[in-house]
Amino acid sequence: MEIITSFIGLIPVTLAQSLIYAFVALGVMIPFRVLNFPDLSSEGTFPLGGCVCGALLAMGYGPASAMAAGVAGGFLAGCAVAMIALAFRISSLLSGIIVITMLYSVNLRVMGRSNIALFTYPTIFDLVHPGLNESLPGKIAVLAVAVVLVLGLLFAFMKTEKGIALRAVGANLHMAQAQGISVWWTKVLGVALAASFSAFAGTVLVQSQGFSDVNIGFGVVINGLASLIIGELLVGRRSVGRQLLAPVIGAIAYYQLISVCLALGLVPSDLKFASGLLVLIMLAAPMLFDKERSMAREKVS
Repeated sequence: MEIITSFIGLIPVTLAQSLIYAFVALGVMIPFRVLNFPDLSSEGTFPLGGCVCGALLAMGYGPASAMAAGVAGGFLAGCAVAMIALAFRISSLLSGIIVITMLYSVNLRVMGRSNIALFTYPTIFDLVHPGLNESLPGKIAVLAVAVVLVLGLLFAFMKTEKGIALRAVGANLHMAQAQGISVWWTKVLGVALAASFSAFAGTVLVQSQGFSDVNIGFGVVINGLASLIIGELLVGRRSVGRQLLAPVIGAIAYYQLISVCLALGLVPSDLKFASGLLVLIMLAAPMLFDKERSMAREKVS
């Protein structure tokens, strides 16, 4: 009974977190699923958005302009990841790791120190309604509306010429080239767009939690991958709508699993291990099932 009570008490907190990290999951989904361009740079662009936003808030800038600058920083970092990979013909994963490493120094330079307290500064939630930043239900409502709006805009974008080009490049590179699509710039646009989502999540998180820190991106990619995999298991990815919805549904489900772990007595320091183990199980499960099926067929034959 105590476990159930603890789980119910954690639901609002993890729901708010899941709606923030849903943007990270979207940022992971675009390069991995749409572009077929595996990228880990969310680990760097997420804190970049938060650090830029936090630094500007501390300098007296408004929440909207601080968030816009953070997202712009993420966009430029995404461009750098894609350009390094394409121009020098190196692995997209290695390119992302290089940029993540460089962004750590950038984040420290931007903030001037490792963390900044933001409790006394206005946030985007306060712009919606004064004092809303202190209301967890209010935060959840604002975040839910933001997620729905972004999903709608992204769905509309995927139906445009640029969006179709993104999907074409990921589905069949040579066919896209034959159709006259600029593969180079399309990949740059897609990775930059994905990085923008991660940076946006970073700007929202620092305002929600009341401080900005250079280490807030640690483990973000694993969270995003776990959310994406869980979402695809729940809703599939056979259509554009399902593919876009999967990261959001997956993020909500993933953070409720986190609630279950905490309610069962798992300490927060063990959650990274649990997250990594969950992703490993999700990735290994299809291969194990295929092996079992093939062995069963061999026995029958």
